Amino acid sequence: MATSAKTSLIFTSFKNQKQPKKSLFHENNNINNLSFLNNSSSKKFLKLSYTKSKHNNLVTKNALNTNTLDATSPVSTKPKEPSVLNNGTKRTRPMILVSEKLGEAGLAVLREYGEVDCIYDLTPEDLCKNISKYDALIVRSGTKVNRAVFEAAKGGLKVVGRAGVGIDNVDLQAATEHGSLVVNAPTANTIAAAEHGIALLTSMARNVAQADASMKAGIWGRSKYVGVSLVGKTLAVMGFGKVGSEVARRAKGLGMHVIAHDPYAPADRARAVGVELVSFDQAISTADFISLHMPLTPTTKKVFNDTTFSKMKKGARLINVARGGVIDEDALVRALDSGIVAQAALDVFAEEPPAKDSKLVQHENVTVTPHLGASTKEAQEGVAIEIAEAVIGALNGELSATAVNAPMVPAEILSELAPYVQLAEKLGRLAVQLVAGGSGIQTIKVSYITARGPDDLDTRLLRAMITKGIIEPISDMHINLVNADFTAKQKGLRISEERVSVNSSPENPIDSIQIQIPSVQSKFESTITEKGDISIEGKVKDGIPHLTRVGSFAVDVSLEGNIILCRQVDQPGMIGKVGIILADHNVNVNFMSVGRTSKKQKAIMAIGVDEEPEEDALRKIGQVPAVEEFVFLKL
Repeated sequence: MATSAKTSLIFTSFKNQKQPKKSLFHENNNINNLSFLNNSSSKKFLKLSYTKSKHNNLVTKNALNTNTLDATSPVSTKPKEPSVLNNGTKRTRPMILVSEKLGEAGLAVLREYGEVDCIYDLTPEDLCKNISKYDALIVRSGTKVNRAVFEAAKGGLKVVGRAGVGIDNVDLQAATEHGSLVVNAPTANTIAAAEHGIALLTSMARNVAQADASMKAGIWGRSKYVGVSLVGKTLAVMGFGKVGSEVARRAKGLGMHVIAHDPYAPADRARAVGVELVSFDQAISTADFISLHMPLTPTTKKVFNDTTFSKMKKGARLINVARGGVIDEDALVRALDSGIVAQAALDVFAEEPPAKDSKLVQHENVTVTPHLGASTKEAQEGVAIEIAEAVIGALNGELSATAVNAPMVPAEILSELAPYVQLAEKLGRLAVQLVAGGSGIQTIKVSYITARGPDDLDTRLLRAMITKGIIEPISDMHINLVNADFTAKQKGLRISEERVSVNSSPENPIDSIQIQIPSVQSKFESTITEKGDISIEGKVKDGIPHLTRVGSFAVDVSLEGNIILCRQVDQPGMIGKVGIILADHNVNVNFMSVGRTSKKQKAIMAIGVDEEPEEDALRKIGQVPAVEEFVFLKL
């Protein structure tokens, strides 16, 4: 094998960071499908290893005494609290809070899956007071899901669903730190928002709203409300995402020349629509109409200000169906009064609803609507169903394609890596249980043995699962794809990855995964390599993860239950002796493999068992004369 030069240091140490609080709800971990968003097993367990003295038959029992990543404190054996309701009864279905109105079709989907509470107009204090009861929270734009909400949830809030596109009302950093996945519904209201943008564009150009109000006031102001034509005019689309590109398509149909600014938009997609990508300054200085479709971020907040307006073509017209905060509203009033901006059509505002005496809302050259961009019957139902399915998927342990605070892993990669997700987590769980107390874990080295090219293997998901497997068995934290990197940094855990090239079929993304932990003692000495590292390796066979190497010994045991590793003198009858002891204690063996250095020398017996053997059974295995050491590992 030849080692690729592509090696990256993933985690570094960050000290004195705040520890996330324990979760109130700890549900059983189901590693079927992609369970990296689920909690770990509901039962803390004591890991046992036995090493036989070379001078007698005494057996020493050792407990893995590592808390988090520091091997100095005993691991907790207290069972995690079950999920409970306020009346103290156990609950079997997830609790979902919907804090703003959601389409009935989406609520129906949610009610089939869990217990749904629709409680609208919650104050921030009431939300914080009650949020710890819920596994999921669904909001629109009105509910502020800030750090206080996540802290009040105490780790129990697994997912926040935003029924719509913008997520500026959700504190993503706090969500990530507390392990909450944030998902949105970015596609269902795309057409509705684009159509409303065009509606504002055309009604503003022809003074529809002002003329309507004049007529209803009994005034026939035909000469006052002369509009402007759209044909041949230049429209600048600021933000060429889903909505922006749909607005561009429709504007082209109206005979407009369309340019766009978006630093992340691919040029070929713009060309396919017949749109030219230009710089920000070029867009605002040449456009007759400017339509805003950018998210609200620290970079875009009040990006349209006095300086920006001064660069516009005099008499430009502005449409905003994106986020109100991207405009400095006081600056816009000044631009309207000076004539730099001739008209504005606004569906969104910095504060919603805006003040009744808002100079911007009351300005005669401004057309306003109360955030109606997604307000069509079709869009409301579509958004409701889309967010309901995303939230349920997240609660089931699936990574939503609309997750906004987790690495975006394409669906085809998720599907391809699914079997290796289980392998990665289980190898991590095995590796950490092999570490003996004293030094703690500081560094992990992960090697992906693969025939794929350097840029044809996305390992972010696998890295998160290895981190989950390493940290969860020795701490009260719950690790998922969202908070894996953050938690590892918090623990001072450094994980390096490398790709090892092999000449095999590139059809499978990975031939095997190897985990090495340097500079630690092992509860099972045979896992130590010549370099002094704990080393284990595994691969996927027929969709099932297998342990294939322990230290320098080749084994082959399915990782479907728990494992007993024995180092023994290679002699006849060993499998039978250990098997009889397990059978006498009603422990079912599901898999067994023996690897040895040479005939009748040292051998490793790896035994997969469905149940956790009683201590008496483990003691008797340790008393078999040819057994030199063994360890029980729980998956």
